[in-house]
Amino acid sequence: MPSLTRDEARQRAHLISVDRMEVDLDLDRGGELFGSTTRIRFSCRAPGESTFLDVRAVSCERIELNGIHVDPGAIVDGRLPLTGLAADNVVEVVTTMDYSRDGQGLHRSTDPADGEDYVYGHLFLDAAPKVFACFDQPDLKAPYVVTVRAPESWVVLGNGRATRGDDNVWQLSETLPLATYFVTVCAGPYVSVRDEHDGIPLGIHARRSLQEVLERHAPQMLEVTKQSFDHYHRTFGVRYPFGDYDQVFVPEFNAGAMENPGCVTFRDTMLFRGAATREQVLQRSNTIAHEMAHVWFGDLVTMRWWDDLWLNESFAEFMAYTCTSAATEFTDAWVEFGISRKQWGYAAERAPSTHPVAGSPAPDAQSALENFDGISYAKGASVLRQLVAHMGEEAFNAGVTAYLRSHEHGNGELSEFLAAMEEAHGSSLDMWSQAWLETAGVDVIALDRDGAMTRTTPENYPADRTHALDVAGFTDGAEVFRIPVTLDEPEVSVDGLGGAIVVVPNASDLTWAQIDLDEATLAGLPHELPAIGDPVARSVVWGSVLTGVYRGNLDPRVALDILTATWHGEPHDALMARVALAFTERIVPQFIVPDGVAEARGRIAGAALMALQGAEPGSDRALVAARVLAGTTDDDDRLTGWVSGASLPVGLEGDSDFRWLVLQRMARLDLAPDDLIDRVSADDTTLSGRLAALTTRAARPGIRDKEWAWGEITTNRERSNYELNALATGFWSSGSVDDLRPYAARYVSDIPHLAEWVGADALDRVATLAFPSLIVEPETVEVVHEAIARPDITAGVRRAMGDELSKLEEALASRARWA
Repeated sequence: MPSLTRDEARQRAHLISVDRMEVDLDLDRGGELFGSTTRIRFSCRAPGESTFLDVRAVSCERIELNGIHVDPGAIVDGRLPLTGLAADNVVEVVTTMDYSRDGQGLHRSTDPADGEDYVYGHLFLDAAPKVFACFDQPDLKAPYVVTVRAPESWVVLGNGRATRGDDNVWQLSETLPLATYFVTVCAGPYVSVRDEHDGIPLGIHARRSLQEVLERHAPQMLEVTKQSFDHYHRTFGVRYPFGDYDQVFVPEFNAGAMENPGCVTFRDTMLFRGAATREQVLQRSNTIAHEMAHVWFGDLVTMRWWDDLWLNESFAEFMAYTCTSAATEFTDAWVEFGISRKQWGYAAERAPSTHPVAGSPAPDAQSALENFDGISYAKGASVLRQLVAHMGEEAFNAGVTAYLRSHEHGNGELSEFLAAMEEAHGSSLDMWSQAWLETAGVDVIALDRDGAMTRTTPENYPADRTHALDVAGFTDGAEVFRIPVTLDEPEVSVDGLGGAIVVVPNASDLTWAQIDLDEATLAGLPHELPAIGDPVARSVVWGSVLTGVYRGNLDPRVALDILTATWHGEPHDALMARVALAFTERIVPQFIVPDGVAEARGRIAGAALMALQGAEPGSDRALVAARVLAGTTDDDDRLTGWVSGASLPVGLEGDSDFRWLVLQRMARLDLAPDDLIDRVSADDTTLSGRLAALTTRAARPGIRDKEWAWGEITTNRERSNYELNALATGFWSSGSVDDLRPYAARYVSDIPHLAEWVGADALDRVATLAFPSLIVEPETVEVVHEAIARPDITAGVRRAMGDELSKLEEALASRARWA
């Protein structure tokens, strides 16, 4: 079906405005289909003209436009022509729709723990026509009145407060104007924890089988919710306008969360059923703050078209980390941002798909999906930090508030945002915007011991970016100096660098740039790094080490030496977890030559064991160390004991997720026979357990196991989005290069065909996870390049292939230089 183009959206928005949406859903028709009736009241500025309605139904029973019957057969490729429009119009469409299994539209999932079914709506990016007829574009906002018929045992949640009426029909209160992609309905035997803050009713909801977990975590989540509301109200001076504030943790959710006004949805794996580190709770808290920030950036003021995605995501990212660091217990939130989110963004900048933060072309809605990446999120947030440094916090907040108030319940775009900011700043931001927002690429900053700081701009994306940053020096852990720097030339001189063993440019991580550390600093890291007291500076150092490997500037063996010498002494759990993940998931399997992988992994296991033995039992450090050890050790006795529940580290007794982690390591070592997997599965009949079992089976290195897993991924149309992800994750975690090599060709032939039954949002993730990342060979590059050029591959799969290929090419280049 064709994706709506920018030009089509502009023409339609110029012609019509939507006055009111009435949607009636019948979810009491069994597990496959549901009924959907839509009545749309809309105005036409040029009576007599024509437009089209978006609807993708299994069947259409009746259509009426202004009381006149319209043949349902007129729907072609999801579009219903509407001709001879009046000044004021009513169109009514009665359809039968089908539930999805790929996380898009109205997704239905069965909880294996108790057999109960759950439904949630995820209408992003262009899935709304799979749920109700609509004019599906972000700038045709309208108030919604929704009714839902549901089974008697279900509860219903949505954008408006839900009230149960006769015959199990729920009425949702009329909403303020919403874009189509913000509309949601969640229905099923959800359980709830409710509260109230500052006049706002609060609710947190989850599957019934997660009630104990929900009630355990709800107090902390409600506290962050209240703190975030207070922070945003103080910052923006614009109160939350959407009535109740429900947060629903739903199964098999593609994204981390979705900012539906009044009914935010989250993936329910954020309700940690086992042990959770402070970093994990921080990530969930930050997600809560991120989605709430969208109330103002996205919900209240919506981008006019997907070109200005950054007005949603960059702001939500920036505001969330600002909020969590200023208003919650997580005052060190920017540490996690630096080692997690920024590394994601830097990888996106190095990929061939890099694009500007703002104004990145989105000729149609589907192409916009490709730009939900580390640039729109992490780089955009970093750029906004630079804007604060450029114009001052007071002027920044004043400009943001003016923009919100002048566009509330409407739509905005880059030029309108800049106009508001320029008025608050008192001068033009054209040059700043051109350099930071409208030009792709990331600068490289280096500093030598003579004080020469250089800024190298990508040749393909020339820009004159001024960086506001600082430089810090450390010796024996003590900070020797910290010098503010304005880098507004290709090279500037920095005085006062003497007396430090380790010198860190951008030590406060204020700017967006890849940092090259000098040779003396690199040589000093094995002794100095753990002693540096500033976790943000350590985050910058670790990030420089990782990107140095990826860019081919640092021998991965040297990076491994730094890791094994210092990791066990790293006191921050976010740095411990993220750095270990980078080494175990990418650097060791891709950048270390195959005959050195086992030794490298063993060294990481040794560092993890040392950290575990030296950590306080039950602490975050101990938990991170135990997980890394479980994923890397070859100690059969330890693994066998842990999976049977013997000699477990403190705090991990009865932790099913840890048990699966151990079993998956055993599977990769070919130590997990069917009966053992079956026994562990019998002890964990939850959705998480079912998915973990699939990953475990796919992780076994045997040829038959790989053939089974690949067949399940590529031919079993009954697999959900999460099941596909679980299988793909396990598949490439083990096996010899010789056995796996044929799957590089099968990847490019088989994965694109999943588009026949898997939605774009889910398929792009599968294409990423199923990429033949272990086959680091020129032949893989060749076969993927050929596939990318094929016309039958969707834009999202092409983007996934290209981005993963660029990572593989980085590994090839590194091996060529350092092997």
